[in-house]
Amino acid sequence: MEASGFLANIEFWHWLILAAILAAIEIVAPGVFFIWLGGAAAVTGIIFFFVTGTGWEIQGLVFAVLAALSVVGWHRFQRVTMGDEPSTTLNRRGAQLVGRVVALSEPIVNGRGAAKVGDTIWRVEGQDMPAGSKVVVTGADGTVLKVEAATSS
Repeated sequence: MEASGFLANIEFWHWLILAAILAAIEIVAPGVFFIWLGGAAAVTGIIFFFVTGTGWEIQGLVFAVLAALSVVGWHRFQRVTMGDEPSTTLNRRGAQLVGRVVALSEPIVNGRGAAKVGDTIWRVEGQDMPAGSKVVVTGADGTVLKVEAATSS
């Protein structure tokens, strides 16, 4: 049975238009995998620019294989480079500071003081120490950093 109409006359530039449409969808809905489908459509268009006279069935099959390979390949690449688990300190700024050595901007008196970390003043808890003392952040309880005296090495 002979295909008629649009499918009988599919050409390489149809794939390039599909690639542009899929890329536009990715711009409107970022973070989805439409860019990989668009890439597969672009590669399909480039292939059939050089390989002419191929039926729509073969072109569709090539696109389907390239689309599957690109989506699965990106997923595997992302899993290897990003890891399976998200960062456990994401949105927990205090936890991100654990291990950092900072200077006290205010003395620790009765177990409480303050330290400047970057451009932010953090409340700290630890042993009583004078202002300017070097401390290491050992933990965080909300917005209060737990600190100990830094050992000089």
